Amino acid sequence: MLKKILLSSACVAMLSTSLFGSGVSQSDCDAKGEEYIFAGNECMQLKVFEGDSNDNIIILVHGSWKKGTNILGRYAPFAESINMNTDKTVVAIALPGYSGSSLNHMPVLEHEAKVSPSATKEYVSFLGETIHAIKEKFEANKITYVGHSAGARMGATLSAMEPGLIQNAVLVGGRYVNSEEDNKAGAISFDNIKDKADKNTHYVLVYGGADKISKPEVTINAYESMKKDGFNVKLVEVPNAPHLDLEMTNKTQEAITALFAE
Repeated sequence: MLKKILLSSACVAMLSTSLFGSGVSQSDCDAKGEEYIFAGNECMQLKVFEGDSNDNIIILVHGSWKKGTNILGRYAPFAESINMNTDKTVVAIALPGYSGSSLNHMPVLEHEAKVSPSATKEYVSFLGETIHAIKEKFEANKITYVGHSAGARMGATLSAMEPGLIQNAVLVGGRYVNSEEDNKAGAISFDNIKDKADKNTHYVLVYGGADKISKPEVTINAYESMKKDGFNVKLVEVPNAPHLDLEMTNKTQEAITALFAE
């Protein structure tokens, strides 16, 4: 009997989660508390570490993970470390389908998609709405964007799509140029629209020496191209580092902290 009750309770919990995850309104989101934000018709969970000032806030954006991954559980120690090192407010975002965030209409950042959502204008525009909403929520004047993998790709593209929105872009293990196949499928990349970017934006491109997903030459080539085009860009190598957790390495954290020491 007890087993049946427990199974029934578990089913109700799963059903509640499913309903919440696919139809969250603005009022539903507001009721969740301060560490949630509604933007682009999605309710996203945040992990916030307050700093001395909200003038320049740091926003952490993850890459592709399996649907339902507790991103904020992974990112909380990382966000806290950056907060302690910089004294800046740090906001980690769980994009739709991760941690406690909704899945109203945006897709999960899945590797299996023919064209990654991170390479679509729709998703990059959605990310822009989210950054605007966070900026307004914290009454920030400047944004330092830290993105890993798909988060780096989207951050780079967004910086060109909405020039001036991001003042510092720390892009870790990303991709910045489409393949011919992606271009034919309508994908968007930084390289496609970089002529629109604000060259006052400070870019930091980070790569791992042992990264097999975004190989070193991907970032090195992007750096050389941006440098040639007159961008304010810095290249950072993390020797022997793989793709996973590249954004959390000491070398990457030092590069983020250095932005506020200059």
